[in-house]
Amino acid sequence: MDIKEQINKIMEEVSKNPNIKEQFEKEPVKVIEKVIGVDLPDDIVMKIIDGVKAKLTMDGVSKVAGTLKGMFK
Repeated sequence: MDIKEQINKIMEEVSKNPNIKEQFEKEPVKVIEKVIGVDLPDDIVMKIIDGVKAKLTMDGVSKVAGTLKGMFK
């Protein structure tokens, strides 16, 4: 299983649906297994959760940085 591919799949769902993002924040394992459609081993699920959280954090930081940059133009 390609973990990066699964992270991108989850990110796509999270970005399209704010309800899934909210649910991911509360119950990430359930969201991952629901979106992927497979019950995964815990170590794989944790890697995917960490990857999605990192991307969400990076997206948030990028948006804030873009907003700040726009304020100083």
